[in-house]
Amino acid sequence: MIRLRDVTFLVRDHDEALAFFVDALGFVVRQDETFDGGWRRVVVGPADGGTGLVLALGGDGTVGRQAGDDVAFFLETDDFAAQHARMLGHGVRFREEPRHEPYGTVAVFEDLYGGAWDLIQPPAR
Repeated sequence: MIRLRDVTFLVRDHDEALAFFVDALGFVVRQDETFDGGWRRVVVGPADGGTGLVLALGGDGTVGRQAGDDVAFFLETDDFAAQHARMLGHGVRFREEPRHEPYGTVAVFEDLYGGAWDLIQPPAR
């Protein structure tokens, strides 16, 4: 078996990124350690497992440009309405109203740096 464990997500500040991913998206902190020399490793991800995000400090011009102008990440939920409401309540900006597609209910939202994500609930099987 092979699976993608973690991916790097560039941030300006660990604490502001933690607030976004934990409070607004509902992720959990999987690791938050500071090592000799002051290097801090922060990993967040969905509570039930799956791929995590390593929150790495990025330089000017790189933060918020994970995939250029394309959607970089696809956040899947089993309750679109509840997750959408949670995110709106935390000030997350959606670029569009939710729409129903053959592949599920979806809406594009922005992370704390303006990067595009999809919130998606696949159709019931």
